[in-house]
Amino acid sequence: MYEIKIVPRRLHFKQPAGTSRGTYTTRDIWYLYLTSDEYPGRVGVGECAPLPKLSCDDVPDYESVLSRICNQVVADGALEVESLRNYPSILFGLETAFRHLETGSFALWDTPFSRGEAGIPINGLIWMGDYKKMLEQIEVKMSMGFRCIKLKIGAINFEEELSLLRFIRSHFSAKEIELRVDANGAFSPADAMDKLKRLAELDLHSIEQPIRAGQWEEMARLTAGTPLPIALDEELIGVNAFEDKQRLLDTIRPQYIILKPSLHGGIVGGCEWIEEAERRNIGWWITSALESNIGLNAIAHWCATFNNPLPQGLGTGALFTDNVEMPLEVRKDCLWYLESV
Repeated sequence: MYEIKIVPRRLHFKQPAGTSRGTYTTRDIWYLYLTSDEYPGRVGVGECAPLPKLSCDDVPDYESVLSRICNQVVADGALEVESLRNYPSILFGLETAFRHLETGSFALWDTPFSRGEAGIPINGLIWMGDYKKMLEQIEVKMSMGFRCIKLKIGAINFEEELSLLRFIRSHFSAKEIELRVDANGAFSPADAMDKLKRLAELDLHSIEQPIRAGQWEEMARLTAGTPLPIALDEELIGVNAFEDKQRLLDTIRPQYIILKPSLHGGIVGGCEWIEEAERRNIGWWITSALESNIGLNAIAHWCATFNNPLPQGLGTGALFTDNVEMPLEVRKDCLWYLESV
């Protein structure tokens, strides 16, 4: 017999977070507290965190949908994954709550990371802003020891963004600093290839989502001829059926995909994306999607079950003034789990 308690929470950003969907100052999430007669004294905690105007399950009556689904899980006495494919943030919250309840620990999988023996390499994220603010962020990340930096572009003049990237390259070679950029669909199909060629001159690692999602033929044209590896992110949102995932990868053939469990199908959906990508020799990495430390911790422990040497996007734990305390720490450019804490 299971019981689930839903607790809404509003988090506050330390500073406004500029994204392709506007600027966030607060973040609404829902915690699930799962208990069971089978595990007396234990509570499994999961986080449901849809992103406004981005998640496929960002619906106006989200909390009532969440309540209905949780009631169904309690009535069934089990988690039915197939029925939740269109609600990835809810599926992720439930999957990780069950995992936490069963393991009795926030170390959700047994790995060198969960034992505090190894860190996960992560990228340093530079938020959208004016030239001066972005430059300040870059200098801070470099001084901290990050070897991979990701810049969100498309918010200011393209020439200014190029000059920012040139500034980094004038001080650090591609061997010293790996640069990723995320266009969040800001380029038009007509000028995207020209911009990709100019960006490629700066020895970048990759670019995320150069044109907006949903233009499969245009994106396939770009991935086939690009001088700069293309990674898909928003393109994967809402592609929840297994056959549709296969069709997208076969049609677009990206160089990389980026996986966010809250957006891209929870843990089970993320594993499907990874398996299908690897079958096609498509690279991938995992990123958090502005979850609190509860969600970030779950994503990090899942991420650590794979032997992926690429820097992951898991450096969002210090964004909020009122985050939940978790034994996570960023040291230089790695995320560590402090098992002994």
